[in-house]
Amino acid sequence: MKTTIEEMQTLISIVDLGSITLAAERLEQTTSGVSRTLSRLEKKLGVTLLRRTTRKIDLTPEGENFLNHARQILQSIELAEASVNNKENAPTGILRVDSASPFVIHAITPFVQEFMKLYPGITLELYSNDRTIDLIEKRIDVAIRIGKMEDSTLTAISLGTSKRRILASPAYLKQYGTPKNLEDLEGHRLVGFTDPRHLNQWPLKTNAGPYLAKCQIGASSGETILNLAREGAGIVCLSDCMTTKDRKEGKLLQILANHTIDNRELIHAVYYKNIQVSNRVNLFIKFLKSKLKGITY
Repeated sequence: MKTTIEEMQTLISIVDLGSITLAAERLEQTTSGVSRTLSRLEKKLGVTLLRRTTRKIDLTPEGENFLNHARQILQSIELAEASVNNKENAPTGILRVDSASPFVIHAITPFVQEFMKLYPGITLELYSNDRTIDLIEKRIDVAIRIGKMEDSTLTAISLGTSKRRILASPAYLKQYGTPKNLEDLEGHRLVGFTDPRHLNQWPLKTNAGPYLAKCQIGASSGETILNLAREGAGIVCLSDCMTTKDRKEGKLLQILANHTIDNRELIHAVYYKNIQVSNRVNLFIKFLKSKLKGITY
């Protein structure tokens, strides 16, 4: 029997989300159904694709090889469908997109080349603003906003949610030790935001409400904080949409997982309600939402 597209999509979802349960939620299936699909795929191939433990899921060498081919196959199918669907009415023109610098770097730029292959007639302009801007004044077609939406003049399209985690580099933990509880954090160097201060409320369980981190190192940019964490400067709290790649590569490790609240940041694509949305915007939103599935849920 040959491998099906559904089986490849199931494997990709499990690996991207790191969990059969989360993959089932994403695919709108039962956990047992996803497990059966994975087992069926492994039986067809005659190899073990994933090593499953109670704590994590790792690819076997055979699984990694098959996954790479599966991604290429599904991408080829997407390109083929897009070439047919858009041949007659291929989108053209300038598309201006704005978001905070870290999101542009980690969640948009990795997919730009693929987007341009799908829609070569579009001229894409990316803008990085860490503060909220006037979309009309800056002539922005669509912006990606993270956090609670408060502007009622904007139409907001959900792209998913991104979990915040407490992280540190292996080098930092080797030198200073791994904190086991909140009390241990008092003896560690914490790195946080100079502004806005509410971002220093870390998702940790306390009897007194949100945990307000007392940071010895502060920065105004999330990207700066990420680089400080990579260099072993201290412990940070950052969103999955910035750190998924670093965590997968082992450059950053999650700590205090048992003390962390399931706190998620909302991610929306926004534009003004009274503006007619171009096909370019709709295509970009749909494309980005599909690509963020590996880091949001």
